[in-house]
Amino acid sequence: GRLNDIVEYRDGNGDSFFVEATVTLTTIADNRYYLYVLNPVERSFFELVTMGIVMVNEAHKIVSVNPFLLNMFGYEKNDLLGEEIELLIPSRYREKHVEERKQFAAVGKSRPMGAGMELYALKKNGTEFPVEVGLGAYHSQGGKYTLAFITDVTLRKQAENRLKNLNEELELLVSRRTDELQRTMQALASSKNELRKAFALQKALVDSAGAIIISVDNDGFIQSINREGERRLGYTASELVGKQTPLLFHDTAEIQDRARQLSRELRKNVPGNMEVFFSRARLGEEYENRWTYIGKEQNRFPVQLQVSAIRNEEDQIIGFIGVAIDITKTRQTEVELNAALTKEKELGELKSRFVTMASHEFRTPLSTILSSAYLAEKYTAFEDQPKRSRHLQRIVSSVAMLTDILDDFLSIGKIEEGKVKVHLADFNLCTMINSTIAEVKPTLKDRQLMTYLHEGAETVCLDQSLLQRVLLNLISNASKFSADDGQIQIHSVVTPATIALSVSDNGIGIPQADQAHLKERFFRGSNALNIQGTGLGLHIVDKYSELMHGEVTCESELYKGTRITVNFPKQKITPL
Repeated sequence: GRLNDIVEYRDGNGDSFFVEATVTLTTIADNRYYLYVLNPVERSFFELVTMGIVMVNEAHKIVSVNPFLLNMFGYEKNDLLGEEIELLIPSRYREKHVEERKQFAAVGKSRPMGAGMELYALKKNGTEFPVEVGLGAYHSQGGKYTLAFITDVTLRKQAENRLKNLNEELELLVSRRTDELQRTMQALASSKNELRKAFALQKALVDSAGAIIISVDNDGFIQSINREGERRLGYTASELVGKQTPLLFHDTAEIQDRARQLSRELRKNVPGNMEVFFSRARLGEEYENRWTYIGKEQNRFPVQLQVSAIRNEEDQIIGFIGVAIDITKTRQTEVELNAALTKEKELGELKSRFVTMASHEFRTPLSTILSSAYLAEKYTAFEDQPKRSRHLQRIVSSVAMLTDILDDFLSIGKIEEGKVKVHLADFNLCTMINSTIAEVKPTLKDRQLMTYLHEGAETVCLDQSLLQRVLLNLISNASKFSADDGQIQIHSVVTPATIALSVSDNGIGIPQADQAHLKERFFRGSNALNIQGTGLGLHIVDKYSELMHGEVTCESELYKGTRITVNFPKQKITPL
């Protein structure tokens, strides 16, 4: 007959090897012989392959193992031969494995073992380790055999775990940065109620993960960019990953400037490249600063960028990660906040100067009103009527003075709040000025003389009400700083290009050093401190003129008088 089987042999060195043996009984010259045909199983397959191979027979007993498997499990060969395959499996899986090997034996087709499952093997010392197993069926006349090909996947599992840990670290870093930004915005929102809406918008942006997150390797090449980064910068991940560094979307001049700054701070040369971002992170510091990002379409926007080093289990830096928040709205808020603080400071100074002025300017007319009212009460006889009239006139004059002061403050308030609107219309300039002169003449000093001269066309296009207030203030100042017999000249000139209005007096004049400050609120010339006034007249004139594109100029000489002129360019004036 004929017999096939797998047989183990030993060579002259005592090393074992496997062959497929075919034994045939034959008769030659009436003599019977057994013919053995031995086909060695390739040594490179069984002994040199870098995976564990174990062969079991139909009784599920181990009949052969390769050297790699012995080294993997820590057994000697004699420890395994004749043992059930479950010896290499953790005890908690053995019962289930028995059922599965029976099913495999019934089907007998090669396949991976435990597809989609995590498989573990058991070493001789009791240590478990993750494996992948492939099964193969082998048939010979000696019977059926099952080959198991076992691969140790410990290193791959470790790499997967490191990747998982890195992802968790990135998520934690983003979460922590988001929390910090939320706390910062909440603090700012609580301190400035008027900015709540702006900060609420920014908080919503952060809550929706509106951060640009980019990781790079040690050479600075981009390894990953999130969708927000793609959206804001206009690049796709395929355009950046492994091909570009973040220098692509940074301002070159800004990089060089920060390199010089860091060189001074760290007292070493920091080149104008990715080391600008890495130098502090390499020292274990989280580097945070404001930068300008430039998108693919050359759109520029400011960001707050935090750079941290990514370290492996051996605490070696394997890359860096940057988290950038668009701070466009934050910068706008800061500008608005600074403007609000500046305005608040100005208002504080205004209040302080108002209290000082009011305590001085209100005292005189109020004292006059009080004393005149007291004396008027004493004059009860008919023949005392002239004295009563004189004191009543003093009361009326003092009340008018207080009214003028309050009107000045109301005008300043409206100007500061932007409530003064310009209404341009055509009107007769000469008629308006003559009417104003007639209105203010009773308020002039007893012997003061006022004259008016006009040149050019009489119809102009301005805001008549504002121009009249300008003229009233100029006449009031001219009268106030002139002698009792002083002269006030009003002159208006209309040309094809301009409209000019000037008021001149021959009063005390303005010192040269004071003339540059005449338009400031509450400013009073050094030679006018003993003359009643608020220091707001020319400031109001300047602001009203400015609303109509006018410009105020001053010509003055001490003890010879002052000329204040307002010029309005016609080309900038358009009727509503």
